[in-house]
Amino acid sequence: MAGLPLSPVASTAAAAAPQGAGQSVWTTRVTGIIDPALAGYLTKTMQRAADGGAAALVVEIDTPGGLDSSMRDIIQAELSSPIAIIFFVYPQGARAASAGTYILMGSDVAAMAPQTNLGAAHPVAISGSLSDVENTKVTNDAVAYITGLASTHGRNATWAAQAVTQSVSLAAEDAKAQNVIDVVAADVPSLLKALDGFTTKPKGLVLQLSGLPIKQVSLSWWESFLHAVVNPDLAYILVLLGLIGLVFGFLHPGLHLSAIAGVIALVLAAYALAVLSVSWIGITLIVLALILYVAEVKITSHGLLGVFGTIALIMGGLFLFNSPSGAVRVGWPVLLIVAIVALLFFAVVVRKIAMAMRRPHATGLNSIVGATGVVRTPLAPVGQVKVRGELWKAKAEEGELLRDEPIEVVSIEGLTLVVKRRVEPIAIP
Repeated sequence: MAGLPLSPVASTAAAAAPQGAGQSVWTTRVTGIIDPALAGYLTKTMQRAADGGAAALVVEIDTPGGLDSSMRDIIQAELSSPIAIIFFVYPQGARAASAGTYILMGSDVAAMAPQTNLGAAHPVAISGSLSDVENTKVTNDAVAYITGLASTHGRNATWAAQAVTQSVSLAAEDAKAQNVIDVVAADVPSLLKALDGFTTKPKGLVLQLSGLPIKQVSLSWWESFLHAVVNPDLAYILVLLGLIGLVFGFLHPGLHLSAIAGVIALVLAAYALAVLSVSWIGITLIVLALILYVAEVKITSHGLLGVFGTIALIMGGLFLFNSPSGAVRVGWPVLLIVAIVALLFFAVVVRKIAMAMRRPHATGLNSIVGATGVVRTPLAPVGQVKVRGELWKAKAEEGELLRDEPIEVVSIEGLTLVVKRRVEPIAIP
C-alpha cells in the first residue's frame, strides 16, 4: 500500500538538523477515553510545543480507545507537526487499545513501557450494531487507514491489519520483536536515551534527546473536567442522578433545585454518552428501574417492586455500553453502590414525600381545628376565646364555659369556632 503523503511542514523538517541542541523535551500525560476534549488538548499542545521550539513532544498514554473523529484529529496533528511526536504507553499496566493503537501507528515514535499492551482495534459503532454491508465498509476503511499509517512509519502493516480484522493484541516486548513499535523503555529518561540517533519515518528527523531539560504540561481544569465526564462509571452515575432529580422534582414540585440539578446531570451525561458506545437496552433498563422504584412508593408491594427495580438498575449498568472487548464498561463496585443508594433513596426519602403528599392539607381556617386556647369571656354559649395568640368568636359545643378555662377547637361554623372544654392531664405523683 502506498504511504501517506508528507505535509509541506514535515518535508521541511525532514531536511533540518538533528533535533536536540539548545532545546527541551515537552511531556504530557493523558488517560481515559479518546474524546473531543482530549483531542483538542493534544492538538493544541502539539502546536504549542512546535511554536515553543521543543525538540520533541512525549505523550504518555493509557487509553481503552474512544471516538473515531477525535482519534483522526490527533493523528492529523501528529502527522503535520514539524517536531517529533512520541507516544509512549506508560506506566506499566497501561494500554493503547482500539483508537490508541491507531494513534501509536501514526506517531513519529511508538514506544511502550514493559507490561503494557496495544491492539484490539476493530471499530465499534457508536449508535449500535452495523449491518453486514456497513460493517464490511467500516472494517475495510479502518484496515486501509491503519496499514497506511504503519507502512509509512516503517512498522508491521500486516499485524496492524490483524489488529482491526481479528482484534489481536500484543504485549510491549512482543510488539517490539514484531516491529509494531520502535522501542521499549522503563520511563521517560530511559526512552529519551534509547532514542539518541533514531531517525523518524517519514519526517526524517534525527533525534538527540538524552540529557535535554524536560518541560511538563497538562490539561487545564476545564479540559480535565470535560475529559473526566467521559468516564463509564461517571456517565452511569450522571444518568441515574439526572433521572432521580427529575422524578424527585415531579413528586415534590416545590423542589425546583432538584429538577434543575437533574437536567444539568442529564446534559453532562448526554455529552458522555455521545462519545461512548451506548446501548439503548441499558438506558431502557435504567428508566425501567426508576419506574419500578416510583411504583413501589405508590403501590404497596412489600418491597417486591423495589427489588425488581434494583435488578433492572444493575442490569442497565451492565448493558449500558457496547464494548465487545469489555474495555468500556461500568465497574461492579459502582453498580452495587449505586443500586444500594438508589434503593435506600426511593425506600426512605421518596416514600416519606409521597406519604406527606397523600395527607389532607389543612389550609386557611381549617388549619385551626384541633388547636388549643383559653376562654376570655364566658361562653354561655357564645363568647370569646384566645387561640394562637388571637381573639376569636366562639361557642361552646355543650353547656357553658367559664373565663380562663382551657379549650380545644372542634370545628368552625363560618367565622365562629366551636369549642369544648379541654381536660388537662392529671399528674400522678
